[in-house]
Amino acid sequence: MPDDAPQSFNLTNHFLIAMPGMEDRFFSRSVVYVCEHSAKGALGLVVNKPGDVTLSDLFEQLDLPLPSTGMGARQVYMGGPVQTERGFVLHDPVRADELKADETAYSSTLIVPGGLEMTVSRDVLEAVSLGGGPRRLMVMLGYSAWDEGQLESEMADNSWLTVQATPDIIFDAPAEQRYEQALGLLGLQAWSITPGAGHA
Repeated sequence: MPDDAPQSFNLTNHFLIAMPGMEDRFFSRSVVYVCEHSAKGALGLVVNKPGDVTLSDLFEQLDLPLPSTGMGARQVYMGGPVQTERGFVLHDPVRADELKADETAYSSTLIVPGGLEMTVSRDVLEAVSLGGGPRRLMVMLGYSAWDEGQLESEMADNSWLTVQATPDIIFDAPAEQRYEQALGLLGLQAWSITPGAGHA
């Protein structure tokens, strides 16, 4: 878990914001929410890359009804290039007063310290289909992962900017504005950052 990462470089519950010079097709202009960062590596979800599948499509594939709340037209996002056939749900924390001691709401949830929760079990979508579930959520296919030392190396190469994550950008800002809004948390705009900034 994150405790074995150096405290000065623990990016759990942070945004990774791709530098304008990033040429990787998937990560270009991406904003990644880091769910876990330790000495063993990092795991995150891209929060600004809508896919072609809607929640209506997904729930139909899962044979689950969708409550008539207008959710069906919302897009399923591309969370990363790893295991793109697997679903991930990023959502607000479940309120502690709704749970018993040492219990999470769903059978397989990663609780991000000080941040959001990521659930990979079907029961969160079943709760949504019954009109419940988390207050705010984003459904994704695939995730982003870095091996031991890989993210640190990319940081040293000035591939990413980082800032404390803000859930409102994830859940409330239009997808096409999340990159600029995440940069805005640092007081930056994309045009003001040169691709090679920081290199000696």
